[in-house]
Amino acid sequence: MNKHDAARRAFLVRAAAGAGAVAGAGLVPGAFAETQEQAKEAVPSSAAPMHANVHANREIQGAFFNHADAATMAAFVERIMPGAPGKPGARDADVLNYIDLALSGAYSDLQEFYRQGLAQLGVYCGAKYKKQFAQLSAAQQDEVLTALDEGKATGFAWPTAQAFFNTVRTHTMEGMFADPIYGGNKDFAGWELVGFPGAQMFYSPKDMESKEAFSRAPIMGLQTGLTKISMGPSNGPARKG
Repeated sequence: MNKHDAARRAFLVRAAAGAGAVAGAGLVPGAFAETQEQAKEAVPSSAAPMHANVHANREIQGAFFNHADAATMAAFVERIMPGAPGKPGARDADVLNYIDLALSGAYSDLQEFYRQGLAQLGVYCGAKYKKQFAQLSAAQQDEVLTALDEGKATGFAWPTAQAFFNTVRTHTMEGMFADPIYGGNKDFAGWELVGFPGAQMFYSPKDMESKEAFSRAPIMGLQTGLTKISMGPSNGPARKG
């Protein structure tokens, strides 16, 4: 992992820990509200037909994304939250699945926002690199993300480049750190990054008296079927293989 990747990861981890809301669906309420407002701006009449009936004649990858869009989004979120040996990233935490499920459910009102954003991203990458985003090198993908973040990517009308980037970044953070019941944070990867204990079956007297940060790994989310750790024979919870 290069210094740029490490700095990006560190920023998102600090934001997640500082938000104090990793147990809920919305990780960063302030940022979430801001990007949701941007995403819900009225669709320009000239943009609406661009992807009308977009699902009619295409092969679906998951609940919402087709194969091409899924590949783009997988690469996009991984560059926002890159993985490294021993440090899970967006791909490890299954952030793509989180966003895919959200867009087919709670965030269904953002479907056109994502369609338009991905289409404009494809045009921008095609014009600048003659390739699609998923086919670019990591360095080139970072160049694209920087251009989006700074509003310098050309060809974006609705959503704007910044609005699209900010929304995907917020949803990436949600997919990394929200409760696994929503389809992301696979194996509690995000919670372990920020030291969030999740739901615990018990707290020992020693845990209650300690002034140190609680360090035992998460054992479950909102759903008991997501249990990750079982009770060990003598030293409390023991990790399953």
